[in-house]
Amino acid sequence: MKLDREMTHPPRLRGWDDGCDDGIAPMRGEYGSDVVEEDRGLMNVIIADDDPVMLVLLRAVVEQGGHTVIASVHDGEAAWTAFQKSNDVPLVILDWEMPKLDGLGLCRRIRESELGDPFLLVVTGRDKREDLLRALDAGADDYLTKPVTADEFAARLRIAERRIEITGARRQAEIELRKARYPAGIGETSLALQHEINNLLAAMLSHASLLEAGMIEDSEKEEALQTMVQQARRIGEVVKRLRQIEQPRSVEYLGNARMLDIGPGAEPRKS
Repeated sequence: MKLDREMTHPPRLRGWDDGCDDGIAPMRGEYGSDVVEEDRGLMNVIIADDDPVMLVLLRAVVEQGGHTVIASVHDGEAAWTAFQKSNDVPLVILDWEMPKLDGLGLCRRIRESELGDPFLLVVTGRDKREDLLRALDAGADDYLTKPVTADEFAARLRIAERRIEITGARRQAEIELRKARYPAGIGETSLALQHEINNLLAAMLSHASLLEAGMIEDSEKEEALQTMVQQARRIGEVVKRLRQIEQPRSVEYLGNARMLDIGPGAEPRKS
């Protein structure tokens, strides 16, 4: 393996059990591997690689970047367990060929879950173009081929940091935009429902009140009931149109007010 000259002898990191007695007890995590319990860095990171030397290199570079390695594991299943138990993991660094669950299987499992959408960086000895395509198809965001130096990995780590920062900023902007639009959307929807349903409800209640008060002749009761059924169906159609709208748009109502367009001509959701 090609390593940086400074990394030829991996650093003695707290928590790394290299079999040497240096007076510092290794920290063992609940996943049977090294877990760092220190102050939180810029972001939480999970690293999975079955090569002990590569695991030390990756963790050293990540921690030198100010991040917190919450799990440093040797197989895909342990990485998946760590990811499931963590609430905030923006970055997962993983090898392709690992025991129990390989890197591509781990990528797919993370992407199919609803536990988060981390940046997935695959570090592997595979270097063919079809390997890159397979990794990307499995959900990887970036792909780094071994052998790798500390400087090369640090450069890819900075790229991942920028991507994660940009993605986070975009998502926050989308959240703020939805919050800003929400009150207006509620008002437009309320006006639309009032416009489409109020008259139908008023007519239904009027017929119901007349029936309840015995003010409709027996010969006219059936006709009144049929009218009420038709009005109820029309209300149901309005609700159905509201549910099927895919690209909502507003139209002028009264004065400067606008309402959601849920009329018969509103664009339905495409099947």
